[in-house]
Amino acid sequence: MTSGKPKPSARRNLSAPRIRDGSRPSRLESLVSMPERLPFKEFVALVGVMFATIAFSLDAMLPALTNIGRELSPQDPDRAQLIIASFVLGMGAGTLVAGPLSDAFGRRRTILVGAAIYILGAAIAAAAGSLETALAARVLQGLGAAAPRVVMLAVVRDLHSGRQMARVMSFAMLVFTLIPVVAPLLGAGISALVGWRGIFGAFAVFSLITTGWYALRQVETLALKDRRPFRLSAIRDGLEEFARDRQVVVVTFVLTLVFGMLFSALSASQPIFERRFDMAGSFPLWFGLMALISGSGSLLNAQIVMRLGMRRVVAKTMIAQTGLSAIMLALTLWNGLPESAYFGAYIAWTTSIFLMAALTIGNLNAMGMEPLGHIAGLAASIIGAVATVGAVAVAAPIVLAFDGTPMPLALSTLILSGISVAAMRFVGEPRPVSED
Repeated sequence: MTSGKPKPSARRNLSAPRIRDGSRPSRLESLVSMPERLPFKEFVALVGVMFATIAFSLDAMLPALTNIGRELSPQDPDRAQLIIASFVLGMGAGTLVAGPLSDAFGRRRTILVGAAIYILGAAIAAAAGSLETALAARVLQGLGAAAPRVVMLAVVRDLHSGRQMARVMSFAMLVFTLIPVVAPLLGAGISALVGWRGIFGAFAVFSLITTGWYALRQVETLALKDRRPFRLSAIRDGLEEFARDRQVVVVTFVLTLVFGMLFSALSASQPIFERRFDMAGSFPLWFGLMALISGSGSLLNAQIVMRLGMRRVVAKTMIAQTGLSAIMLALTLWNGLPESAYFGAYIAWTTSIFLMAALTIGNLNAMGMEPLGHIAGLAASIIGAVATVGAVAVAAPIVLAFDGTPMPLALSTLILSGISVAAMRFVGEPRPVSED
């Protein structure tokens, strides 16, 4: 026997106006059953793969850098390492505007436009006849890739807060860490089958799949009444407030150096494997192992940061990196180790750079955001953009100084980590905030 009341349903009533957005569903959405809130596991997986657009776009390129250099820049093939830096440059610029644009026009529209820009960049890069064209296309790709990186974080915040948001992010990052493990293998396999240009086709397919999943399953999470007009003056005011806070500036400076070391290590790893160790064929496997080990850094940080505090974790990590880089530089200059031992030292040292990033980037972001909580979304965009674009300026000279050995990378990492240790002396521990 049924009552006169209709049973509540977990599915949206597609004949009614959308609850969150206030607009009626599109024809495409009407063909698909879209829940008001995705099941937790599906939402976590979606967030993880959207975040992974960045990692896939960087790590899948690594095995192809040598072939790209030989074909597009035969007079100076090492310039192909700028394929990494150019993507990061575009991503940094996009990071500055993606968040404010999503606040003005909605999460879905910003992500879909970003995906279109990303795919356009991939298509141009796949057809590039010169390295300059490929680099410009990678900047365009990075610009589009900023949308899933920044806007999906806003989507998580729209739907969750406090400890639940932290829980979503923790599980999403576990999904994210799987991509660096397999991306070089995928890039190497595609390059072997159809050439390096096919990797850009894989980027387009990956974006179509992930963005299509988002478009078909996730409703708009920012209501019309909560949107704020996009104003350049707001970004200008945010930059001025950012510049007035010494702690935020110093923390962002250290974050820039960390990104610079990380991007330099990523760019140089495959050429070092090929030219110094003659092990280009096994590079994807070794890189996957290093990524798997360094993925534990986030879990380690979660265990120790509550006891030591963010500033001490960052400071001690940078001190350790300075010492390890000094040892690596000494071993490289000495050149007296057996080849197998030197290779092992290089693997351990490169893994330490990836671990350093895992132990510091989240803490530095949190320390920078703490004084700017009243403009949190804009502050996240500003800090991310300044640090990412600045890291390109740091990494590009290191990449161009590559001489076929780890020496330029070891020397620059020693200097940058040493500067970071000195800079952290000017940073205090943020005051604890109450948890909800």
